[in-house]
Amino acid sequence: MKTNYTYPFLILTVILLFCFVLNISLGSVSIPFSEVLGSLFGSVDNETWQVIITKVRLPKAITAIMVGSGLGISGLLMQTLFRNPLAGPFVLGISSGASLGVAIVILGSGLFGGLFATVLISKWSIVIAASLGSFLVLLAVLAVSSRVRDTMAILIIGLMFGSITAAIVSVLSYFSSAEQLQQYIFWGFGSLSNLSWEELLIFFCIYSVGIVLSIFSVKGLNALLLGDNYAKSLGLSLKSSRFVIIFATSLIAGTITAFAGPIAFIGLAIPHLTRQIFKTTNHKILLPAVFLFGAIVMLICDSIAQVPTSDYMLPINAITALVGAPVVIWLLVRQRKMMF
Repeated sequence: MKTNYTYPFLILTVILLFCFVLNISLGSVSIPFSEVLGSLFGSVDNETWQVIITKVRLPKAITAIMVGSGLGISGLLMQTLFRNPLAGPFVLGISSGASLGVAIVILGSGLFGGLFATVLISKWSIVIAASLGSFLVLLAVLAVSSRVRDTMAILIIGLMFGSITAAIVSVLSYFSSAEQLQQYIFWGFGSLSNLSWEELLIFFCIYSVGIVLSIFSVKGLNALLLGDNYAKSLGLSLKSSRFVIIFATSLIAGTITAFAGPIAFIGLAIPHLTRQIFKTTNHKILLPAVFLFGAIVMLICDSIAQVPTSDYMLPINAITALVGAPVVIWLLVRQRKMMF
C-alpha cells in the first residue's frame, strides 16, 4: 500500500511559515505581531521597526532556514553514503578545514603584527579563509575518493584530515594572545546574524548549487542503501555518484561554516528525527522532509537563542545541542531502535 505524504508535508510547511514569522517577531525590540506581518507584505509607519525587520531579522530568519535545511540534507547524504547513523556533514573534515582557515587569519595574524594584522582580520577575510580551508580539504578528499574504493576508508581519511587540522589549530592557539583566542572562540560559537542582503545572496547561490546536486543524487542514494553490488546491477556508477554526493555535501557544509560558523547537532540529528516520523528510506520523501525539519528546528533554536525581549544573544551551537539532543535520545529510547 502506497503511503500518502501530502498531509505531513502540508503540516510541516504551515509550521515552517509560522516559525518563520514568529522568529521575525521576536528580539530585543518589541514589535507588534501585526506590524511584523505588515512589513512582510508592505511597509510599516515606524521606520525604525521597518529597518530592524528588513535589515536584521529577515536576513537572519532566511539564514536560519538555509543553515538548518542545508546541514540536515548534508547529514542525510553522509549517513546514506557511509551507511553509518553517526555520520554527519562534517565527517569529511570540511568544518575542520574551515576552522583552520579562520584560525590562520585570527590566531596567525599576530605573526604579521601591526596594521597588516588589523586589515587581515575583517568579516570578508574570515569568510574567504573559511571557504578556502574547506575547499582545500574538499579537494584532498575528492582526490582520495578517486583512488580509494572502500567508502569506510574515505570516512577514516576524512577524520584524519580533521585531526591534522585540529593539531595545527592547537599549535596556533598556543602561540596566540588571549584576545585572539577569544575572537576565535566566539567564531566557533556559530552565528546566524550580521549577514547583509548582498552576503546572503552569495550564500544562497552556492547553497542552491549544493541542493540541486543533492536532488540529482536521489536515485543513487536509494540504490546505495541496498549495497554497492545492487547499485552496480542498476547501472549506477559508484565512483561518479560518490563524487557528486561528497561534492554536494562539502559545498553545502563548507558554505554554511564559512558564513555562519561551525554549527553542531543539526546535521547529525535531523535525518534521524525525520526517519522516525516518516518511516521511510526513500530519499524522494526524505530529502524534502529533512529540508523542512532542519529549517523548522533551526528557526526554533534561533528564537530561543535570541532570548526574546532581552539584549542577550546565546550561542546558537549551545542551543542546538541543548534543545535537540534530549529529543533525539527520547525518540531513540521510545523506538528502541535506530531506523536506518
